[in-house]
Amino acid sequence: MRVFVLIFNAGTDNEGIHSIRISNAQGIEGNKILMFETEDDATRYALMLEAQDFAVPTVEMMNADDVKEFCESTGYEWEIVNENSELVIPPETNVEQTDWQAEPEIEDTNEDFFPPIPSAPEVANSDLDSIRRQLEGLL
Repeated sequence: MRVFVLIFNAGTDNEGIHSIRISNAQGIEGNKILMFETEDDATRYALMLEAQDFAVPTVEMMNADDVKEFCESTGYEWEIVNENSELVIPPETNVEQTDWQAEPEIEDTNEDFFPPIPSAPEVANSDLDSIRRQLEGLL
């Protein structure tokens, strides 16, 4: 079954999947990954995160079994958000420290990214003659 999850820094070495912090009846905290049945619901959730000044995630389609396997290997919980279910709203507070770091946004300053290449300095004729003699000596 295909599902949609939220990925931060998709396609980079600093990729992270969105999870929410949960507590069980004993007060033990953990993480839960939300898997959305529809892309629209996942996109709506991502927009709500953005409205909370959270880093903007990318909605990615994945195989639900792969996500479940990941959750089992990391000790995370998972939940499938069914189509036409009640609207899922992100928690009002976000964790201060994430396991991944948001990629810095590159600000367009209308400046060239690379500095201009300076023209090659003139090499003195005596230096050129010296190099030429060394090369001729190799022949």
